[in-house]
Amino acid sequence: MVLNVVLAFSIVLAILTIGEIVSTKTKAFVPSVFVSATLFLIGYWTILPADIVTQSSFSTPIVYLSMYLLLTHMGTLMSVRELLGQWRTVVIALAGIVGICAMTLTIGQVLFGWQAVVAGTPPLTGGVVASILLSTAATELGLPAIAVLATAMYIMQGFFGYPVTALLLKKEAKRLADQVRSGEVSFKPHEKLAQEALAESSKKFRIFPPVPEQYLTPYVILVKLGFVAWLAVLASPFLHLNQFVVCLLFGVIGREIGFLEEKALVKANAFGFLMTVLMAFIFAGLSQATPEMLKQIAAPLFGIIVLGVIGMGILSILVGKLLGYTKEMAFSVAMTALYGFPADYVLTIEAIKSMTETEEEHDYATDQMLPKMLVGGFTTVTIASVIIAGIFVKLL
Repeated sequence: MVLNVVLAFSIVLAILTIGEIVSTKTKAFVPSVFVSATLFLIGYWTILPADIVTQSSFSTPIVYLSMYLLLTHMGTLMSVRELLGQWRTVVIALAGIVGICAMTLTIGQVLFGWQAVVAGTPPLTGGVVASILLSTAATELGLPAIAVLATAMYIMQGFFGYPVTALLLKKEAKRLADQVRSGEVSFKPHEKLAQEALAESSKKFRIFPPVPEQYLTPYVILVKLGFVAWLAVLASPFLHLNQFVVCLLFGVIGREIGFLEEKALVKANAFGFLMTVLMAFIFAGLSQATPEMLKQIAAPLFGIIVLGVIGMGILSILVGKLLGYTKEMAFSVAMTALYGFPADYVLTIEAIKSMTETEEEHDYATDQMLPKMLVGGFTTVTIASVIIAGIFVKLL
């Protein structure tokens, strides 16, 4: 079915809007990404064309552009000191991945067989790349059901990850907000803190002078952001890092030396639209999850997810406790493996918004939670899952 581009666009945005409304009404108890994913899945099974997201103009070129710009923008939300300070988050995220593999390759192998767990585990650790590698390898070996399992694992794992993470993050956000309300901690409003940080950085790191206010237009902000993202893509092969990770790192550096503004896309009034592009593209993958596919591989699919989440939770909480994280924060960091960016950002912001009342509470919770979730997502989805997929392909 071919739709008018404006109609297709409106349908996609209507589904995303319903997700936002339900999330707001339930104070993020039902996260928007879960509602939207459910509506898209039902729509694909009934009246929506499988390519409605593409028909709405959210196709590959603009999706990748959005990723490059958004991740570079995310880097402008963190300082070098904050990024280096997240080493404990990386350790906890990796512990969660180890927990997944430990459970699936032992108990999972006994219940579902070696091929099923080898094909299903890497996509469960996050990332479309892992799913593609394992599904392609299974197809080449003449294992169509196993190939479908690898694809379905990537598509369906978010249905477990979204609601569980939402509950964990809300508890953590409430704890942090209570600390501010009780006077246990004092946190300056974000804008004032940013101004002080900018003044301090200008003394030590800043290379580029601030752009005069009258010239700081969306065009100027976007061209600088695009230039830094381009440099990141060029540098990624030499650094032997995923280009999206390099975009984040270059965003941090760009802010530190004064070339990029903090919260660049927000100041350019482009953040909301680019996030919309990315969220729509993610839900496009649900068009592959037909009822027949799910019925065929339901037992190993859901069994491996449950075992993986249990293993992830046990190990991440234990390691998190040793490193000073609450069990909610540690488990949430590990759970980013089930969805990655931008869902980790959306879930965190929704939880904070629903649990905080003042600007001070909101900014303190954001400062404590968002960097951990973003770094956790990059550790699991962008880095660890690709490495694990490369190893597991040889084991299939």
